[in-house]
Amino acid sequence: MLQMRPGCECCDRDLPADSPDARICSFECTFCSDCADGRLAGKCPNCGGELLPRPKRPADKLAKFPASTTRVFKLDGCGVQP
Repeated sequence: MLQMRPGCECCDRDLPADSPDARICSFECTFCSDCADGRLAGKCPNCGGELLPRPKRPADKLAKFPASTTRVFKLDGCGVQP
């Protein structure tokens, strides 16, 4: 089950569970669309995987299986892999 992390790892922007701006890789690294499409050019800086829109969890399931409240944020921002 997806963790649905609450914020962008690069800029710490809030990304609620229903946000259309959340992007994830296959390891669930989470970024906002601005960082993912801009500075990261669609590539996860952690694993090199592609960043795709995060699926939305239906409201009734979100109530039973809530999104994560654990933030992952890189104080140095996002480094881009060479």
